This record gives sequence, structure tokens and C-alpha cells, in this order.
Amino acid sequence: MSDKNYLAWPFFDPRHAALEQALDAWAAQHIAHGHGDDVDAACRQLVRQLGEGGWLRHAIGGTAHGGIGESIDTRAICLIRETLARHNGLADFAFAMQGLGSGAISLFGSEANRAEYLPRVARGEAIAAFALSEPQAGSDVAAMQCAAVLEGDHYVLNGEKTWISNGGIADFYVVFARTGEQPGARGISAFIVDADAAGLTIAERINVIAPHPLARLKFTDCRVPVAKRLGEAGQGFKVAMATLDVFRTSVAAAALGFARRALDEALQRATTRQMFGQVLADFQLTQAKLAEMATGIDTSALLTYRAAWQRDQGGKVTKEAAMAKLHATETAQQVIDAALQMFGGLGVVSGQTVESLYREIRALRIYEGATEVQQLVIARELLKEA
Repeated sequence: MSDKNYLAWPFFDPRHAALEQALDAWAAQHIAHGHGDDVDAACRQLVRQLGEGGWLRHAIGGTAHGGIGESIDTRAICLIRETLARHNGLADFAFAMQGLGSGAISLFGSEANRAEYLPRVARGEAIAAFALSEPQAGSDVAAMQCAAVLEGDHYVLNGEKTWISNGGIADFYVVFARTGEQPGARGISAFIVDADAAGLTIAERINVIAPHPLARLKFTDCRVPVAKRLGEAGQGFKVAMATLDVFRTSVAAAALGFARRALDEALQRATTRQMFGQVLADFQLTQAKLAEMATGIDTSALLTYRAAWQRDQGGKVTKEAAMAKLHATETAQQVIDAALQMFGGLGVVSGQTVESLYREIRALRIYEGATEVQQLVIARELLKEA
């Protein structure tokens, strides 16, 4: 069992420790590590389970629409993602995408939009998706080509989105498109597009090393009511960044969950694996590696929950969230690699926990801002302060 001493840190209130303990017990009963071959079906089932368990309410802002509080508690989001990631990577994905996919509606949606979408997301009855990236516009959002032209009381969307999580199974997408009010990032708007909207097609399903629903979307004269625009015209970049700001720290928390599970597996292996008349843990090289793993995990946790606490206090966390994501994801990759090494040949056997963790962690160093982008963000903030 993972070390839970961090729940006593001053970053948390008693309710946070109670939340983690309740979710940990629920996940142990309801969620197995791994999933079957039908990833779409597994993801839909996990969303339903998380909704029925009441956990998705934490990803929604506004009690009137099913949320736990009027605003999203970043520390709660992080604890939930860390705990779910420790149990099952796809469960963490399912939870995170319900929050990220509906976050712009929580923050910028009209009352009608919030009432229509958020309660269904909170109950696990509607699957959400966040459609920002394009074939030539990932980290460089200003290079976006997908366009929306205003015609009367509708916008007409044309273009593509790719690397869209929940693509192919989502009930609606929050889509960002160029509306041209100003050049670059200042001429982008955000829209809610229902999955059954005419002109929206799933152009391609994308298979990745840690399977989860992922797709390329194509928009061909897709008409979206003006009422489904989120925020003001031309403020889509602001909508996207505000949404990512809520959830970026939680990516670090998910990496923490993966790393903690890897350390648990490594400790179990090291204390039971017989080798040369002793167990693996008796070797000083093993002890040194375990010490490095534990120290890296605690360092990541301190950075992660500092950023989460600071955001919940209303502070600016651009630098702190970037530090947390950079350190936690890079460290988790190293911890999992070390754990797999302790398993030897067994570590690369398909279906082994450390093998699945090895595949799960890799994407976290890329999505919601790759490690190199986080380095640029941190340096930019430092230079501003200087």
C-alpha cells in the first residue's frame, strides 16, 4: 500500500484526507487494474461508474449543476487523479476528460449551456471532450487553421482537430476555431459541438501505446448555434488557457499515482525476489535505487500540492503548475523504468502492472504542454519576475 503520510501535510484540509480514503476504498472494490480489449466500452463503463459513485461531481463547477462546490477544488481534483491513476490508468483518463471536456462550460458557459450539459457530465450520462489540437497546431495554438464563419445566428465550422481524447465516444466536444477578430491567438473562439451535429465526422481513430479513445475530427460546413459559443467572440484562447490552468496541475497528480504504484510494485518485488542466496532488496544497488525513487516521488508531491493549494487560495500558478507537471511526469517515467528493471524479463511481459505503467506514463510528458514547453513557461515567468 502506498505511503499516505502526505495527506497530513498542511496543504490539505481534513476533508481532503477523507476524500482520498473514501475513493481509495471505492476504487479497490469497483476498479481493477487494466481493462479488456474493448477500450471504448471500458471507458464508457468507467464514466458511468464514476458518475454513479459521485466522483465526477468534483470535476464540475457549480452546485446548481451537479458540482460539489461553486468552484472546482484543485486539491480534490489532484487527489482523485492520483488515486485513480494508482488503481487504473483508464479510470484516471475517464475522470480527467470529464473535467477537461466540460471545464470551459463550467467557467464560460451560459446558464442554459451549463444546465444542459453539466448535470449529465456529473452523473456520467454524457461523455465530454476537449478539441484544441490540430495537425499543425499543438503547443502553438496561434497556428490553428480550423475556422468558424458567422452566418446569421450560426457559425459554420470547417477544418480538422486531432489527438482528441474521447474522440469517437464523446457526446459533445468543446471545439476551438479561428473566427478572425484579430491575428493569431486573439482571433479564436470556443464552441460546444454535439457529436451528432451535421458536418462533424470521425475521420480517423488513433491507436496509441496506452490504449484510450482518441481520434481525428473533421468539420465540413458544420453549423453551430451562436448560443453554443463559450465566452465572447475572439476569446477562445482565454477560454482554453483558463480551462487548462484548472487541470494542468492534475496531470502531475496522475503521474504521481503511476509513480506510487510503480514504487509499490518495486518494493514487493525487491523484498520477495530470491537472487544469489538473498533477496533483491539486500543489494545496495537496489536500496539506492529505491531511495532515489521515493525521494523523487516526494519531491513531485510537494511541487504538485503546492501548486494545487496555491490555486485554491486564488493565487497565480503558471510557473508552479509548470514546475509540478515537468518534475512529476519526468520523475514518474524514471521511477517506472527503475521498477520495470527490477522485474527483469518479467517486466516487459504484456499484462504485467509495471509494463502497463511504462506505457501509460509516456503520454503525460507530452499532453497539456510537453516537458520542453513547461521549461519555456518556467523560464518566461522567471524572466518576468527578474
